[in-house]
Amino acid sequence: MQTLSLPTGATVALDDSGGGGTAILFSHGYMMNRSMFAPQLDYFHDRWRCIAWDARAHGDTVWDGPFDYWDSARDMLAMMDALGLDKVIHVGMSQGGLVGMRAALLAPERFHGLVQLSTQAGEAPKSDDDSFARHIGDWIENGPDIEKLTFLGDFILGPGIDHAHWHDAWSRMSKAQVRDATGALASIDPLFHRLAEVTMPVAVIHGLADLATSHELGLLTAQAVPDPRVVTLVPGGPHAVNLSNPRRVNRPIEDFILELASEDPTIRQKT
Repeated sequence: MQTLSLPTGATVALDDSGGGGTAILFSHGYMMNRSMFAPQLDYFHDRWRCIAWDARAHGDTVWDGPFDYWDSARDMLAMMDALGLDKVIHVGMSQGGLVGMRAALLAPERFHGLVQLSTQAGEAPKSDDDSFARHIGDWIENGPDIEKLTFLGDFILGPGIDHAHWHDAWSRMSKAQVRDATGALASIDPLFHRLAEVTMPVAVIHGLADLATSHELGLLTAQAVPDPRVVTLVPGGPHAVNLSNPRRVNRPIEDFILELASEDPTIRQKT
């Protein structure tokens, strides 16, 4: 693990495989952390520089007080500056895709392309019941218990993923982490009206069994950006589809990157 104190106010934790060439930057989802991209880093790190980081209120990153995803986007750009990354390929899962899209709007010249994984461009999806608000609200007030952990596991992870690992990680999150992470989620401003400004190539990957964000919402991004590329729908894939179905996710990411590299000679693998 590496840490960087940024001028934006956060001290971010990250894993960096190092090496030359173009970097793939991975941004995790709500209540997750950089370790969720282990199957992707394992697959790509020998050919591409891979960086996975913890956003504010998650993992080992240190932050101070409430924030929104524009703050996290500025953290991302400042982290890229600190690492000497002029331009990256960004892979953002759920919250990470929301952050990446904001960073791309703030500084489009910094991104070769975006992979929007289990994410969308609107505000937090509305639920037909109050289960999410009730469980997370009680979590912030009283801490986790097995009912809340099971609810979140079913909501994000689904089948085919080690729930015990994530139950343990969530149990170690502070109330302040859950409070501020949830506050940022609730504060999302929709970006559908700005998708025409997202001019770099965009790939969309989504599970068809995603309970947190429907694939229909995810596809709206591919329909509205000027340069949509790979669109991959994974049958039975949950929200954390990169963990449950890593091969079905890694392949379209790789196809997207190789397509970009065929068009842009500045995109290079490690030498």
